[in-house]
Amino acid sequence: MKHVIAIANQKGGVGKTTTAVNLSAALAATKRSVLLIDLDPQGNASTAAGMKKNENTLYEIYSQNLLINDQILKSPSGYDVVPGGENLIALEVLIRNEQKQGELKKQLKPLNYEFIIIDTPPSLNQLTLESLFAASATLIPLQCEYYSLEGISSLINTINTLKNKNLTENRVFGIIRTMVDMRNNLAKEVSEELEKHFPELVFNTLIPRNVKLAEAPSHKTSAIQYMPSSFGAKAYLALAGELIRRIESGR
Repeated sequence: MKHVIAIANQKGGVGKTTTAVNLSAALAATKRSVLLIDLDPQGNASTAAGMKKNENTLYEIYSQNLLINDQILKSPSGYDVVPGGENLIALEVLIRNEQKQGELKKQLKPLNYEFIIIDTPPSLNQLTLESLFAASATLIPLQCEYYSLEGISSLINTINTLKNKNLTENRVFGIIRTMVDMRNNLAKEVSEELEKHFPELVFNTLIPRNVKLAEAPSHKTSAIQYMPSSFGAKAYLALAGELIRRIESGR
C-alpha cells in the first residue's frame, strides 16, 4: 500500500528537510521503496540527497505537461528523488494562474512506491497546499520551543478544512519533536505540553540536537549514510520503525 506523507510546518528551522531526508533514508534502509519529492524552492533536500543542480523539478513537469515518472532520479542514499530548486517559485504562480491545483495528486496516483515523502516550504503557501492535497498523511516536525507551538493549530485547521471540503483524504498523522535537548528545562516543559494536548499525535521518538545531522548535508548525504552510529541517525531509524508500527496498527 502506498503512503504519501507531507512533512509540513509553516515555521522555518524546525527540521523539516532534515526529517524528510533522514526519514526517507531510514525507510529505504528497511528495504522499502521510497520517493522523496523536494517541493521547497531552496532545494536543500535535493542537495542532501546528493542531487546536482538540474531542471527536473515539478515546475517543468507542470509547465511542459510531463509525467513525473520520467523525471525521477536515483539518490546514492537508496531512495528516488524529484528535485527542487528556485524555479519552484514560478510553479506557485503557475498553479494559481492555470488552475493546476491537485496536479501533484494526479501525478502520484500511478506511481508504485511504498512511501512518498514530500518536503514542503516553510510557509503555508500554494506549494504547501499542493502537497497537502496530494498527501494521505502529514507529519509535523516541531522544535521544543514555545513559539513553535503557535503554528500547529493553523496547520491542523487547514488540513481539516481541506478534508471537510472533500479536497483531500489527508490527516495529521503525527508530531515529531526535533532538535531536542532534555537538559533544557524549556524543552522539557514544551514536550510535556505537547504530550498533554496531542497525546495521540506525538511520536515517542525524540530527534536530538546532533552535530552529525547538521554535517551530513554538506557531504550530500543523510546522517544514516554519513554516520550511522550517531545519535541523530539512530533516532531517525527509530522514528521510521515507529512510523511503520503506527501504520501497521491502523492508527
